[in-house]
This record gives sequence, structure tokens and C-alpha cells, in this order.
Amino acid sequence: MFAIFRHHPNKDLADLAEKHMHDDLRPEDRARLHKAASQVQTHATIGSLLGVGLGLAMAWRIRQNRQQLFNAFRMVAKPVEVVFANGRREPVPDLEPLLRPTLWGDIATYTAFGLGGFMLGGETGLLTGSAAATRTITRDRHSWKRIEDAFRNFQIDVLKRQMEILEREAKERAAGGRESEADSTSSWESLKDHASGMVSTLKPK
Repeated sequence: MFAIFRHHPNKDLADLAEKHMHDDLRPEDRARLHKAASQVQTHATIGSLLGVGLGLAMAWRIRQNRQQLFNAFRMVAKPVEVVFANGRREPVPDLEPLLRPTLWGDIATYTAFGLGGFMLGGETGLLTGSAAATRTITRDRHSWKRIEDAFRNFQIDVLKRQMEILEREAKERAAGGRESEADSTSSWESLKDHASGMVSTLKPK
């Protein structure tokens, strides 16, 4: 749980998580969390590699089947024209170029199956890794309770900091609103004085 915030772009959250890990947890609890995080990463990596391998194997198999189908089609005698009952003859189009395996088709097949296998294997590995990490953390009931309490305290501190930030922003907005109101009032007064001066200059002497 705390590993999510270890390399968070917000340094305050990362420091806060580090503080709770060292203050609220024992060394064996921290070791258990590190082990759980490494399990998730290992399962996701292995799943991604297996998924890529399986996807490439399926792409190779499909490519072989296409090549065999093309070879069989090329060896079969094909009609060259169709003769209708009225004697009209129409040529039969050659389908061989359409069925011939191409380099771009092979690249598309390997890319699609490779990426699909990578995503499927990675997600599967993430699920199995999360399950293994959960078992690792919850194996010791007392350790799990300390980790749960530490994470709850961390959430409380995060909410407190968010409240402080919101209150500070609200005060800054209120101060800015008062300054803008004062500026508007002074501008209005100067405009009135300027208008009065113009009127006085226009009065006949």
C-alpha cells in the first residue's frame, strides 16, 4: 500500500509515507511490505513475458497456416473463365495475389498478437501478484493489523494536509477578493473625480 507513494511526484506524500513506515511499523512489517511489492512486480513481469511468448507463438502458427493454405491453393487447378449458356465467356480473376502472405501482413500479425499477449499476460500477472501479496501481508494477523493501522493514520494525515491546503487557498482567495474590491472602489472614485472635473470645465463662466 505504501509502495504506491514511495516514488510519487508529490514529495510531501512520499515523505509522509516514509515517516509512517518507520514510525508505525516494525522491521518485519516493512520487510513484509517490500516482499509483497516485489511479488506483484515479479508476477507482472513473468506474466508479460509469457504473454508475449504465447502471442508470438500464436502469430507464427497463424502465419504457417496461411502459408500452407496458399501453397495448397496454388497447387490446385483453377478455372480461367466461365462460359454461360448463351455462349458468353467471362474470365475468372486470379485470387493468388490476394492470398499470398506478405511482409506487412506478417508484421501486423506479429505486432497485434505480441501486444495482445503482453497486455493479457501483464494483467493476469498483476492479478496473481496482487493475490500473492495479499496472502503475504495477511498471513500474520498482528502484522496485518499494524500495517492497516499505519495506513489508516497515513490517510488521516493526507486528509489533514488536503484540508490545510484548501483552507489556505480559501484565505488567499478571500484576501484577493478584498484587494480587488478595494481596487475597484478606488478606481470608481477616481473615475467620479475625473468626471466631475470634466463637468466643471464645461460649465459656462
